[in-house]
Amino acid sequence: MSNDSSGLLAGRVAVVTGGSNGIGAAAVRMLAAQGATVIIGYNKGADRAEELRASLPAGGHCIQQITNETSASIDALAHLMKTRYGRCDILVNSGGTTQPVPHANLDQLTDALFDQILITNVRGPFAAVRALAALLQASAADGAASVIVNVSSIAAFTAQGSNIAYCASKAALDTMTASLARVLGPDIRVLCVSPGAVATDFVAGRGRGQLEKMAASTPLQRVTEPDDVARAIMAAITMLTASTGTSIVVDGGRHL
Repeated sequence: MSNDSSGLLAGRVAVVTGGSNGIGAAAVRMLAAQGATVIIGYNKGADRAEELRASLPAGGHCIQQITNETSASIDALAHLMKTRYGRCDILVNSGGTTQPVPHANLDQLTDALFDQILITNVRGPFAAVRALAALLQASAADGAASVIVNVSSIAAFTAQGSNIAYCASKAALDTMTASLARVLGPDIRVLCVSPGAVATDFVAGRGRGQLEKMAASTPLQRVTEPDDVARAIMAAITMLTASTGTSIVVDGGRHL
């Protein structure tokens, strides 16, 4: 089932929501490189997800349509995991959404957009945890805790981000991570990885030039790349075995 019998994650099965692009895709590549079998969750980018799957080292990887707004698609994922793989060791909740809205423009942040952001960024990850919790707990019987990593944002605690609802959604995700860590231990560890601005197309209209300008004012003075965040995700999974309910900040020191 795994692709590298010598990798740190040989024999492990991982799910990455939002796995076809950006941070999620970078995490997929690193997980597969360490021997994990990876289920690449995508929303609309089926072709992109399949191209990514085909590029991975040989193994039992697959793609699966997952819509965070629809719990039925997450239940279908859980059915796939149980019937095809019989286990789940790692869940990376990388799927999310946002839309740039100036914080001072309260009217532009409509009820519909607010609800969409909260459902996708908070309820969606919770639904994935709820659907896969039994498999994650069962997999932990092999001797090591299973791991959930929620991709959050420094917007959760700086209150600066693409819009107010996005900041609120990530603050909720951080709090939910702590709550889940408390109740799912010792079989499952739950952590957040909290990037700042990352070089992806996640925020519409934010180009490389703007990212470089933002990075110039940070202590490390470099743009955060998807691989930087994926390495933090991998550290949470493979190295931080005594950590749960906490966040790893990956922002070049921007929050300072």
